[in-house]
Amino acid sequence: MNLFELLAGEDNHPALVTPNGASLSYKQLRENVIELVSQLNSFGLKKGDGSANTSGERIAIAMTNGSPMAITFIAASLCGTAAPLNPKYKQEEFAFYYEDTQAKALITLSEEPEAAMSATTSDMMLINAKVNTDGTLSFELVKTGSAPRESLNPAAPNADDVAMILHTSGTTSRPKRVPIRHRNLIASANNIIGAYSLTASDTTLCLMPLFHIHGLVGCLLATLASGGTLVCPNGFNALEFWKLVATFKPTWYSAAPTMHQTILARASRNTEIVQANPFRFIRSSSAPLPPIIIEQLEATLNAPVLESYSMTEASHLMTTNPLPPKVRKPGTVGYGFGVEVGIMDEGNLLPQGSLGEVVIKAPNVIDGYENNPEANAVAFVNGWFRTGDQGTLDEDGYLCLTGRIKELINRGGEKISPLEVDDVLLRHPQVVEALAFAVPHKTLGEDIHAAVVLKAETSKEELLAHCSTMLADFKIPKQIYILDQLPRGATGKLQRLAMAKLLNIA
Repeated sequence: MNLFELLAGEDNHPALVTPNGASLSYKQLRENVIELVSQLNSFGLKKGDGSANTSGERIAIAMTNGSPMAITFIAASLCGTAAPLNPKYKQEEFAFYYEDTQAKALITLSEEPEAAMSATTSDMMLINAKVNTDGTLSFELVKTGSAPRESLNPAAPNADDVAMILHTSGTTSRPKRVPIRHRNLIASANNIIGAYSLTASDTTLCLMPLFHIHGLVGCLLATLASGGTLVCPNGFNALEFWKLVATFKPTWYSAAPTMHQTILARASRNTEIVQANPFRFIRSSSAPLPPIIIEQLEATLNAPVLESYSMTEASHLMTTNPLPPKVRKPGTVGYGFGVEVGIMDEGNLLPQGSLGEVVIKAPNVIDGYENNPEANAVAFVNGWFRTGDQGTLDEDGYLCLTGRIKELINRGGEKISPLEVDDVLLRHPQVVEALAFAVPHKTLGEDIHAAVVLKAETSKEELLAHCSTMLADFKIPKQIYILDQLPRGATGKLQRLAMAKLLNIA
């Protein structure tokens, strides 16, 4: 089975909806994907043989969000191996990823972004995607590259072929290549459908970028595999969100915590739309969602908020809180759907209630990092994948994360979860965002500082006093920084590990 077989929605049912543009039915989508794969084959691009050490030729994609990006991703994954990249990268970053993935081609939309094209090497093809009047795409070969080109007609990819290549975030080391096979993506999409009871009657509003596993699997593939409809704007715009809700009436959306906070902040100005268009559920992933934000979202939007836990190496979903009437436990990320979850020390599974490293085992988990035996030796233990996160499992199997192991703050032997400090700071009425982090200390090893973004003026002394009412003394930040914004990486993740350096404390 391959990704094409996920596109099984009813012929005339809308698959991809473009605001202010044409929409594609499932029949149009299937036909367009087949045509685009044929065009890529005619350029000489082909798939791999499915063996452990090979994959299809790497096809880099640098496009803004939208239906064209979604269609291109599917076509590239069926022709060879899709390598979606953040279109906002600088030329040097594109050059790194082209070299690291050994990309044979780049696909852009309307010859943008310029940095992506400028970084192409002499032996890379440059392909331009054009949107036709009916919303379908066509590919134009702009630059052939130096390799000899011949028209191919290979067999369709199988379950073991690598559908796409992504990278780990690389916050503490060089990014690792993550090869994700068709069978991994299919398993994850089906787990998401089961977890949230997705059907053809659901409409998803796609807010997450389609160069990231959350957007590609949690939004795009899960929706298409369920036969539902994906509304695909060209990115997240807080000013447009509630207009899109009023127009397209989505039944759910999935987003990172920062997006939820922005949506929540504007909900009070759109009360009529909120009341007239209730969501069946709201999903959060990609980073921890503080319990106070869950409480506020549910109270304001009158819909269950389901926090989940995902990773690129697991093709997205690992655990999630379930839909009502099953129990949601704020402060946890739910339990595994199609995924075994355990807690481990250096190599042994620990009993229920123990604190340790979260490990998983499932068909959606990758076989290993590409050409990186050292990383694989560390990441895989007795068939389990080590996530690098610390947590506990309660008596019902719900997972509570205490943070990335590398992000835990060791203050003189006392281990502090920065997530706990974040949540306390966010409970102050003037705090919009908060980030606790470690700083070097001569005698303690590490101490704890925090940065906040405020919505109204308040003093550092007031914030520290607030913390002292809810935290033990050793968990109270020794310094609080008031910033205009918190630093984030390309996918919106807060840069907790880099904060001391960014603030010139390290």
